[in-house]
Amino acid sequence: MVVDLETTGGDPRRHRITEIGAVKVRGREIVEEFQSLVCPQTPIPPFIQELTGITDDMVAHAPEISAVLPEFVNFAADSVLVAHNAPFDIGFLRAEAARVETPWDPAEVVDTVRLARRLMARSEVVNCKLGTLAAFFGTGQTPDHRALHDARATADVLHALIDRVGDWEELRVADLKDVPDLRGRAQTSAGSGVQATVAP
Repeated sequence: MVVDLETTGGDPRRHRITEIGAVKVRGREIVEEFQSLVCPQTPIPPFIQELTGITDDMVAHAPEISAVLPEFVNFAADSVLVAHNAPFDIGFLRAEAARVETPWDPAEVVDTVRLARRLMARSEVVNCKLGTLAAFFGTGQTPDHRALHDARATADVLHALIDRVGDWEELRVADLKDVPDLRGRAQTSAGSGVQATVAP
């Protein structure tokens, strides 16, 4: 399952989620989607509103995270979570789960940023941002800082990266975490957060 969040800022201790988007993937097909705006109970900074297009008016009557998170947890149950820059998304989800006392602890996480940094040659892309990778691979969805759109784009990027690793039928999560670093760049061991049908 691939997940993406929009938030009021970058610090899960101080900022809040404004939107959750996720897609379940089987093979190369998206089989189910989850999307919800979230009332952050705090004003969205103007530059974040401009970046995401999510305004205070849009989230004023949206459900709070205490209502949305249990639905997401149910949607994500038993899935490998995939996310682009997973530490960001997983960090926010963990913080909100703790704050609203909703049990949640993903068993497996794959970070497409970390995977791309290992698999993409420096001559191919100048960076591993989602927009850069989406343009390089020609994803069906253009990322635009809306959670569901970015989750769809991340799913396409994941598929393209997996094609560089090996046989889909035999691929396991451990294989994605142990691929060689083609760019010669030091990697961090932080987790990630999007869900796909990669074998655990």
